Amino acid sequence: MRYITFVKMTEDVGDPPPALVEAMGKEMQAAFADGSMIEAGGLSGMRDSTEIRLADATITQTDGPYAEGKEVAGGYAITEVRSHEEAVEGARRVLELHLEHWPGWEGSVEIRQMFSSQ
Repeated sequence: MRYITFVKMTEDVGDPPPALVEAMGKEMQAAFADGSMIEAGGLSGMRDSTEIRLADATITQTDGPYAEGKEVAGGYAITEVRSHEEAVEGARRVLELHLEHWPGWEGSVEIRQMFSSQ
């Protein structure tokens, strides 16, 4: 089962502490090595984003940043796991590392199963 996870937080939190970067690096290296992580990366800020929307038969384009955005996705990972529970446990580990290495950080991890058209 393939899942995509998004780490979401307020955009103004600043750079992560070096200890978190190191801990996440080790965690990701182990996940790549055991084959459970397919891809991972950071995402640009909302000021660099564009939203295209279809509503009332009209397509509109809005460039970021968005005043109504409270949380943004700062990073993502695509994983291959045996169950939804395993995907949730991996996301929980990400939050545990943030708790341990970035006191005061608040955010969430969204976990969504991916489906292939093949």
